[in-house]
Amino acid sequence: MHDAKSLIIEYLAALSGRPKEQNSVRQYVSDEGLAKHIAEVEAAFPRYEILTEDILADGDKVVVRGEFRGVHRGNFAGVQPTGKSVSAGLIIIYVVEDGRIVNHWMQFDLFSLMEQLRAAPVSQTA
Repeated sequence: MHDAKSLIIEYLAALSGRPKEQNSVRQYVSDEGLAKHIAEVEAAFPRYEILTEDILADGDKVVVRGEFRGVHRGNFAGVQPTGKSVSAGLIIIYVVEDGRIVNHWMQFDLFSLMEQLRAAPVSQTA
């Protein structure tokens, strides 16, 4: 049996920067909303990473402050794939029960991400 913080560390190590196949996700996640979110983001940013800056735990709650990084390879929020590498800050609070994530809350810098996706490419001048 893992404590909540150890489980989240293991979960992030197992999925960050790797394919998020349903069986792998389900090993750690019973929260349907989070499982759906992971699948949608994975479709747009295959093998995306969450790089942690801080992990704090209190009982069954674990807070992760970090950075999302990915390459835009699928449709996301109405934006067709751009092939751009993007990053954005995030804070996620996970609730862990019986060795799985049962709930979460996320603050994500979607504005920054969308700005990066919509930004015109830098022109090359000779």
